[in-house]
Amino acid sequence: MPTDTFVFAHLSDAHVGAWTRDPPVRAALRTSLLSALEVADARGAEFLLISGDLFHTPVPDPAEVAPVAAALKRLVDRGRRIYVIYGSHDYVAHRTSWLDVLAETGLFLKVAPEAIRTEGTRWTLPFLVDEPTGSRIAGISGRAHGLEREYFRAVDSEAFRAEPGFKIFQFHAAVDDYLPPSLREHIHGIRAEDLPVGCDYYAGGHIHYTYVGEGPGGGLLVNPGAVFGTSRTDLENALAGRTHQGVAIVTVTRGTPKVEFVDTAPKESLRLVDVDVSGKTAEEARAELRHRLEEEATVGTLVFPRVHGELTDGSVASLALTEVARTAGRAAGSIHWDVRDLASAPSDEGRSTESDVETREIGRLLAETELGTPWAAGAEGEQKVRELLRELGLPPSEGESRQDYASARIDGARRILGVRRNAGA
Repeated sequence: MPTDTFVFAHLSDAHVGAWTRDPPVRAALRTSLLSALEVADARGAEFLLISGDLFHTPVPDPAEVAPVAAALKRLVDRGRRIYVIYGSHDYVAHRTSWLDVLAETGLFLKVAPEAIRTEGTRWTLPFLVDEPTGSRIAGISGRAHGLEREYFRAVDSEAFRAEPGFKIFQFHAAVDDYLPPSLREHIHGIRAEDLPVGCDYYAGGHIHYTYVGEGPGGGLLVNPGAVFGTSRTDLENALAGRTHQGVAIVTVTRGTPKVEFVDTAPKESLRLVDVDVSGKTAEEARAELRHRLEEEATVGTLVFPRVHGELTDGSVASLALTEVARTAGRAAGSIHWDVRDLASAPSDEGRSTESDVETREIGRLLAETELGTPWAAGAEGEQKVRELLRELGLPPSEGESRQDYASARIDGARRILGVRRNAGA
């Protein structure tokens, strides 16, 4: 019999299978998700909402999928229902993904329509009914490069809004109104007013950052944040208390929802280390890195050293980071270096000719290609080309997946060119 008092769980951005070259970190992510599912069960959630990016890729390693599928099955066997939308990572057009496979087994129900729609065409929002609670659940899945934005503006949600019962709308998109300051210059999403009016709970995802707000016309708007995270920035925000890592437990009392965040990531094993090598020789920097690793790399810890600044002599390679990790950090479960902001010493006189050659060749490239774009003109254009080459030539960090490496390089290029990133890109 439908009720207006019940509990449900909401999570997003688990990204199972991320950290592809770092098995211990990947295992910590998986542990965080499995713990979140256990919390949902222990707290008596009637159903679970997964608002996109359950997996890091459409077709992850089956070894990563298996324990997650088993945990979801345990929930289903205990009478829980699971409602899922695609995120920008686990959706792929015209191909079958693991979400499709698991949905076919009956582990969960896909909420959002997956049809590719002509831009500007009006369409009616379909919905599902969670029979035991009488809740109506609708949603719009995420797409790569923010292609779902037009879907929000063209949807007709009148029939959904007219339905009785508690109404939930799932989505996987950034909401400009609730972007943290650090992301406002880099992401372009939807507006809160683009969401369907009149829902009681808006179950968001995508930006890996927890927020609580209000949907159009009222209703609780929630993004629970990533279950663990896929970058050092995600972990830094979580350890600093700026976002949560886990699951949201929502208690509905007489039709009014109240949210509680439960963190499930193994934070006690995470160590973020910041080392500034500015003004240091390569030898001094190596000594400092060894010292810091010996302090932080205790048994089983996952250490994320960020090395930045400019050396007074030597190069990034001369720091021998692999050797430093092997000797000073051998007790750790994993060491994941971040050297994106680390610069080699300035070129000496013997290498100035090489710099002159680079300048000449960049000038020739610009002249021959006739790019015809304002950013490539003059001395500033030459400098941007130089910065782009440097950004695109950065090597992958240890443990960084191919997809994450490509995304980081694209974000770096956009930053240099001053181009905003579309939500879902």
